[in-house]
Amino acid sequence: MIAVATPDGLLDAVGRTVTADAWFTVEQARIDAFAEATDDHQWIHVDPERASQGPFGSTVAHGYLTLALIPALTAGLVEVGEAGLVVNYGLDRVRFPQPVTAGSRVRASMTIRTAEQTAQGVRAGFTVTIEIEGGSKPALVAETVVLYVAA
Repeated sequence: MIAVATPDGLLDAVGRTVTADAWFTVEQARIDAFAEATDDHQWIHVDPERASQGPFGSTVAHGYLTLALIPALTAGLVEVGEAGLVVNYGLDRVRFPQPVTAGSRVRASMTIRTAEQTAQGVRAGFTVTIEIEGGSKPALVAETVVLYVAA
């Protein structure tokens, strides 16, 4: 874990990287629930029989599902003390180099890419990489931006 006492502490933490210890299994039930929530029922996600004959040999998680897992997969990796408010400020870049097949295990690593003081607080940029256990390429590489407002 990367821990800083205050949002300003992020300014000195640029370049540091942390990787989660725990792996998270992406089950077909979660993929199906995401398909329901987003109305994206493409067969590569929700039809195991057809997908077994498709390009990935299995159903795969939606790329946006993998993206949506970032908060859960990165929880506790960076702790910022005295932050009264933490706001998802957005994304600068997102890529999905490798699909996540149903039943795969994934985990996240984060690098503090940037940190700058703004009138609102400290805006930090992170590179988040979600790797697939045993995979040769990551499932996702995203540049996220978070605003930390002091308490």
